[in-house]
Amino acid sequence: MNAVRKQYLIIIYCFVTYSKGKTPRRPGPKKAANIDKDPVGVYCRIRPLGGEDEECCVEMISSSTIQLHAPDGLKANRNGEYKETQYSFKKVFGINTSQIELFEDIAKPLVEDLIHCKNGLLFTYGVTGSGKTFTMTGSPGEGGLLPRSLDMLFNSIGPFQAKRFVFKPDDKNGLEIQSQVDALLERQKRDSQQSVPKTPSSRQKADPEFADMISSEEACKSESVDDDCCYSVFVSYIEIYNNYIYDLLEEAPYDPIRPKPPQSKILREDQNHNMYVAGCTEVEVKSTEEAFEVFWKGQKKRRIANTQLNRESSRSHSVFTVKLAQAPLDADGDHILQDKNQVNVSQLCLVDLAGSERTSRTRAEGSRLREAGNINQSLMTLRTCIEVLRENQMCGTNKMVPYRDSKVTHLFKNYFDGEGKVRMIVCVNPKADDYEETMLVMRFAEMTQEVEVARPVDRPICGLAAGRRYRNQAFKDELSRRLEERGGPSNGDDPALMNQLIESLPALPGSELVDPADDQTLPRLIEVLERRHRVRQMMAEQFNKTATSLKSMLQQFDSQHNAKDTFLHEQQSKLNEKDKLILNQRSEIERLEKKSKTLEYKIDILQKTTDMYEQDKRSLQQELETREQRLQRELSERRRMEQRMQGVVTDTRLKWEKECERRVNAKQLEMQNKLWVKDEKLKQLKAIVTESSSNSSGPEKPERPSRERDRNGNVFKTRGGGQAVQFTDIETLKQECPTGPRMPHGSVFLCTCVEQYKIIYNTVNTWTKCSLGCMKSLLQTLFYLKM
Repeated sequence: MNAVRKQYLIIIYCFVTYSKGKTPRRPGPKKAANIDKDPVGVYCRIRPLGGEDEECCVEMISSSTIQLHAPDGLKANRNGEYKETQYSFKKVFGINTSQIELFEDIAKPLVEDLIHCKNGLLFTYGVTGSGKTFTMTGSPGEGGLLPRSLDMLFNSIGPFQAKRFVFKPDDKNGLEIQSQVDALLERQKRDSQQSVPKTPSSRQKADPEFADMISSEEACKSESVDDDCCYSVFVSYIEIYNNYIYDLLEEAPYDPIRPKPPQSKILREDQNHNMYVAGCTEVEVKSTEEAFEVFWKGQKKRRIANTQLNRESSRSHSVFTVKLAQAPLDADGDHILQDKNQVNVSQLCLVDLAGSERTSRTRAEGSRLREAGNINQSLMTLRTCIEVLRENQMCGTNKMVPYRDSKVTHLFKNYFDGEGKVRMIVCVNPKADDYEETMLVMRFAEMTQEVEVARPVDRPICGLAAGRRYRNQAFKDELSRRLEERGGPSNGDDPALMNQLIESLPALPGSELVDPADDQTLPRLIEVLERRHRVRQMMAEQFNKTATSLKSMLQQFDSQHNAKDTFLHEQQSKLNEKDKLILNQRSEIERLEKKSKTLEYKIDILQKTTDMYEQDKRSLQQELETREQRLQRELSERRRMEQRMQGVVTDTRLKWEKECERRVNAKQLEMQNKLWVKDEKLKQLKAIVTESSSNSSGPEKPERPSRERDRNGNVFKTRGGGQAVQFTDIETLKQECPTGPRMPHGSVFLCTCVEQYKIIYNTVNTWTKCSLGCMKSLLQTLFYLKM
């Protein structure tokens, strides 16, 4: 009994001593440079056709590939321009895929990350009527991704939720921790307000519009929840209509006389550079039913209209945000640490984008036309942002991403900058009428898969020992059990200890005095009291020894604890230095990677420029070779022409020489004939002159020169077939003058004729020489002109 009592006292003393100790403060979170990146997860879901007679243009080839083929009518109109195209995704879900299968592959990992303090963004994208809202919300019996995510979250953190109003939004996208008293006052104030419904404590009967969304067999939970933390869930619901943000959970006073339109909200940036909607209502919920009731309350306010393509077409983008706040317990595992820096806030955004549509098909007019224009404009801005992000990452450029051009992209820019995972579900309607719109959606999805988002960092590890909650609960259970075994109260108060202590002392004898002369009762009572006093002194000494030994043990434990704290601080400082070194190395690696990408981009540009220059060089070289070949051909042709012209010139020169020689010979013959005639006449004149001296002898008959051969010339054939004589010498007529003072008249005439003959001969020779020279110069001129 004494040993048990001592053990019990030691446990109480240790508990009281450690409860008064200070809790070590965890260092504030540091944003480390993150170089790990993951591509955007893009999934595809194909909805069933509306009727069996409708033409299908989408075919699922494998679990990650679909194929689009143009409808027959479109092929006929476009002359067979469209061909079958294939698109790959991370995973493709066919028409028989259930909602639970879709949730297991896409949304469940995001809920796991939400519990581990990581953000997530999940949005549906597609043409109008492709099943985006059904995928996100679902229907009774077939709950969508949103109710299943809420159910998994509350199934996981249900036993560890903090009481209501312990966490309170600070209107700056953060949360602060209230004391137990302030939280109690807030709860009492809420309970006094009849307009605010209470949270259902269990799965009670809910609204028929969202009842039985999830069956109990399909419920799931996370097994990796930190049980040393307290959790609280806040939800908000907004819509982006005509590029204005409206709060669907805002409680605006209703004025039946002058109803006021809802006020739009603005976007702001918090101290961590995250975007949030200022003044947005955040409701704290404690169960799946309450969370979905809040969602359905906002869903009824969302703008939905009837169009030619969809009976219930969403006219705005809706964003349902689930914000999870968690803070660690203190060293005793009993209360939350009252430190705002220890609060970790993560959020999961579930976005249902409005479908893109063509006004030519919807025949929208008025406000519907304006809504369609704003929807298409916001989706085009989203596409532009994705294109710029992809170009910056692939080419190493640093172009500004136009997030501010649309409220949708501006609100979620932090996710694309590395504040959480991003996943997109492309919903496809396989009917042939949506073929062209589906093609544009597929191209956008294919481009989105090439964008990489920085992987979110893990939360810092708490410096407190793990298992504090279970140890505290086990201590309380053991204390209650031991007190119950000893018959005392289960709360472990001091009266039980006092009763046990009194029972262990010697029993008091009867002390009733019936006789004044009784001298035995008082001595016996005094003896018992003295024995009790001695026992008490012994117990006090034993208690002091035990307390002293316990104190020494506690001091030893404190020294060991301090030594371990010092060691931990040293290790923490070393770890911080290593972290700094790692951060520096990561930043250096990032810089080198950026430089490498820039150099690779420059190398690609230089390679392309080199290829262009090489191609130009080859083309110029080919052109040069072609021109050289042409020049060689022209030179060879020129040489052949020169040779031909030389032959022609030679033949022509010979021909003209012969012709000139013939003409000269003919002219000489003609002149010789004329000279012969004149000679004959001179001879006749001579005969007449000499007739006076010798009258006896008659005149001699002159003879014609021989046609065959003469001593003074050559014989050749004439053009007419006759013969002619060419003289090579001139016959000299010699005449002696008669004696006497006067010359007779005949001799004067003869001398005159001889002079004329010489002049004519010289003229003929000169003309012949000039004709030959002129003919030679004419032939040379013709030859050079041909060259």
